[in-house]
Amino acid sequence: MKLKIIHLLSVCAALALGPAAREAAAQESPTLRKIAETGLVTIGFRDKSIPFSYLDKQRPIGYSIDICLHVVDAVRARLKQPDIEVVYRPATSASRMALVANGIIDLECGSTTNTVERQREVAFSVTTFVASNSLVTKKANGFNSLAQLRGQTVVSTAGGTPVKGLLELNRALGLELRVITAKDNVDSFNLLETDRAAAFAMDDALLYGLVADARNPQDYLIYHADMSVEPYGIVLRKDDPVFKKLVDDAIVGLYRSGAITQLYRKWFLTPIPPKQILLNLPMSPALKKLLSAPTDSADPAAYR
Repeated sequence: MKLKIIHLLSVCAALALGPAAREAAAQESPTLRKIAETGLVTIGFRDKSIPFSYLDKQRPIGYSIDICLHVVDAVRARLKQPDIEVVYRPATSASRMALVANGIIDLECGSTTNTVERQREVAFSVTTFVASNSLVTKKANGFNSLAQLRGQTVVSTAGGTPVKGLLELNRALGLELRVITAKDNVDSFNLLETDRAAAFAMDDALLYGLVADARNPQDYLIYHADMSVEPYGIVLRKDDPVFKKLVDDAIVGLYRSGAITQLYRKWFLTPIPPKQILLNLPMSPALKKLLSAPTDSADPAAYR
């Protein structure tokens, strides 16, 4: 498979595609038209969201990346254009929605929660993972509940949904927390690691990845904070139902065939590159429910 890291216009691919195929794609979907004309599909990736989307020797890999590459194969089949190339473009918590909405990337493949608010700007595939907000602290500090953090500094990552849940709980419970944000998950964890924050609030699967990759994983404790349920999905442009159906059908095909079980084992139950860290995170009841009854709902109640 040909891979590129920078975004280029493939004029030759556009010329090589027959006019009938280009016209069919244009009638069906603006996203498919763009892909057909350029010969490229652009994937937005996160560089530090282990195990969903991260870099190994400057190459994006991860659970979400594998799912998106399966979608790309479905796009190639739909357009009858097997030489469509993959372009990778980095996306951050702050930039990912705009990159999709503005047509710069075709698929955002990271750890992005489907919410009603975000649906005003973008669309989501069927859910690909169900996370829950949790907290990680240092065992030595003796914190093992949100209530014990009263008056402490708690960090989360800017642009992520845990910030909202944390602020709401802070107000509701009167915890007097000092809630701060960092630019990405690695920076947030670094604030905890260097004792500039007493806890880090983030989705549980991401915290398992960060702790497993830490210098001293045994020093940390992850506990459920009951802030919210986080249904992850692949982010797409709005108002393109034909492309969304293609993406959804490809993902549901992974579920129906059982291939998703092997994919889950690869990223959550087996040592992963580059450091061969092991998350050892069994599949949750919420994810098992999703795989048997796929949905693109943004309602947390659909996953309980």
